[in-house]
Amino acid sequence: MMNIGEFSKRAGLSVKALRLYEASGLLPPATVDAASSYRHYAAAQLERAARISLLRRLGMPLAVIGEVLDLPDAEAGRRLDRWWAGEEAAFSARRESYVWLRTRLVHGDEPQRSYQVQVALAPARKIATLTFEVDQENLVPAMGAAEWEIRRHLEEQGAACTGEHWVIYHRAVTPESEAPIEVCVPFTGSVEPAGQMAIRREPERLVAFAEVTRDDCFYPRITQAYDAVHQHVIDAGLILTAPPREIYLDNWDRLAGTDPFVHVAQPFEG
Repeated sequence: MMNIGEFSKRAGLSVKALRLYEASGLLPPATVDAASSYRHYAAAQLERAARISLLRRLGMPLAVIGEVLDLPDAEAGRRLDRWWAGEEAAFSARRESYVWLRTRLVHGDEPQRSYQVQVALAPARKIATLTFEVDQENLVPAMGAAEWEIRRHLEEQGAACTGEHWVIYHRAVTPESEAPIEVCVPFTGSVEPAGQMAIRREPERLVAFAEVTRDDCFYPRITQAYDAVHQHVIDAGLILTAPPREIYLDNWDRLAGTDPFVHVAQPFEG
């Protein structure tokens, strides 16, 4: 057994960090003396401490670290992969926004992209959903985390689903304020809700949509697809029946940059 100072040196973590990890439930001491409140750690806890340290160096939030640590190694590896893919997608979106802005500042406005708006009848589907509020900075990682949580629940329940998932925007998400979004994964099978996760049936809907490639799926360029869909709806005199949504056709890391990645869609009735 080691006191908190000795364990801090062995683990390469500050005492302040150890107290934070204790408070968050990630790394509680092996024993706490009832009279003195002195904390002691076991040598067997050094490996867990090392994993926490590495995951924090990656920038992983404490809540996600807790998920990873509680999983068997093979499943923890898959959870790490999914989180990292979300981080790479978020960084890619930031990089593309930077390139867009810099090009505009140095070379002037880029040509507007022309999006063909199509109309389709989306079939009724059963979906598992999580609804929460988020701002633009945290949008992409939060979407990825919610999708993974839903897919894990569906897998545990024996449901079948593809790479498709949706994000429904109940209000506009901006850098300055949070707004509610709903992450949805369609599935087949029998599934019970759990915690904040809801199970519902999305009705058959007419949707107007524009197809966006992976390379163009970043802010502000993707707003051109929204503008095209909105203008189509206005020109045709259509009645909106549900909030706009982004229908992702597959996972980010399984597609090339020029592959169709998302349908920017607006449900309507004539």
